[in-house]
Amino acid sequence: MYGTNQFRNGLKIELDNEPFVIVEFQHVKPGKGGAFVRTKLKSLITGNVLERTFRSGEKVGKPQLEEKEMQYLYSSDNEYHVMDMETYEQIFLTEDQLGTSKNYLQENVVVKVLFYNGQPIGVDVPIFVELRIAETDPGVRGDTASGGTKPAILETGATVQVPLFLNVGDVVKVDTRTGGYIERVQR
Repeated sequence: MYGTNQFRNGLKIELDNEPFVIVEFQHVKPGKGGAFVRTKLKSLITGNVLERTFRSGEKVGKPQLEEKEMQYLYSSDNEYHVMDMETYEQIFLTEDQLGTSKNYLQENVVVKVLFYNGQPIGVDVPIFVELRIAETDPGVRGDTASGGTKPAILETGATVQVPLFLNVGDVVKVDTRTGGYIERVQR
């Protein structure tokens, strides 16, 4: 059990038999009446965000979460297959469970799969991934890094804004949290 004095951003709690992560919280001590904590919570299963107020000292549950490192193998028919690196057991995840993470999955990459009561509910991909540009307008001589940007479709199907000088076949580093271009990678 967690008390409201232990709340912090990123803390995972359980409400109504569903795991949530605290996105924002604020301790409020009004001049009149008891103190309370105003929170914004995001469901780890559905992704829905809700606002909830807790009285000071109120207790909430600790969810039965487990995080395992697994290797992404392949996808077929909207199923993404991953393998436990210790037991070699394979499971599959749906597009809903992956969310935007599916845009950054490459074969054999190691991901962290989050389990709630033994069921997979989400995936954390590495913060930075290196992906090859599969489709973009050709770069023009004289375009520099300080110029504009253009859309590029990466080998995984994700679309990222990249500088004008990049071409098909270039490898770029992408931040998976924001989906933004970081730099070109020399190979």
